[in-house]
Amino acid sequence: MLPRLLGVVLLAAALSGCAEPPYSNADNDQLKALLAQGVPIYDIRRPEEWRSTGVVEGSRKLTFVDAGGRPNPEFLPRFTAEVGKHDPVVRICRTGSRTDKLARELMGKQGYTQVYNVRHGITGWIAGNNPVVKN
Repeated sequence: MLPRLLGVVLLAAALSGCAEPPYSNADNDQLKALLAQGVPIYDIRRPEEWRSTGVVEGSRKLTFVDAGGRPNPEFLPRFTAEVGKHDPVVRICRTGSRTDKLARELMGKQGYTQVYNVRHGITGWIAGNNPVVKN
C-alpha cells in the first residue's frame, strides 16, 4: 500500500508543475483568425531560420535570443516600443519553446495581458500546409 501511495504522491507533485501557461496558445486556425483581425505576429527566430523556412506572411522579424541562447539586447526595447501592454500580440518561433519563455517574461515581468503563442511554431504551421513567405 505504501509504494502505491508514494507513487500517487509523486505523480501529483509532478503534475502540479504542469500548470497552464499564463498566455494563450493558438493553433493554426486560431492564428489565421488573429491575423485576419490585424493582430501583429512577431517571428522571434534568427535570420538564418527565417531564410531556411520562410515566415508567416506579415510577420515582424525580431530575434529574441542568439544561437547560444543569449538574449538580444535590442529585443525588449524595440518590442515594448511597438506593442502596448494591453494590445494583443502573437509570437512564433520554430516549435514554441522560445515563445513560451518569452511569453512568461512578457506577462510575468513586463505586464502584458494578451499574449498568444503559436502552438508548435512555424514547423506546425508548415506541417498544416499553410503558406510562408521567403525573403
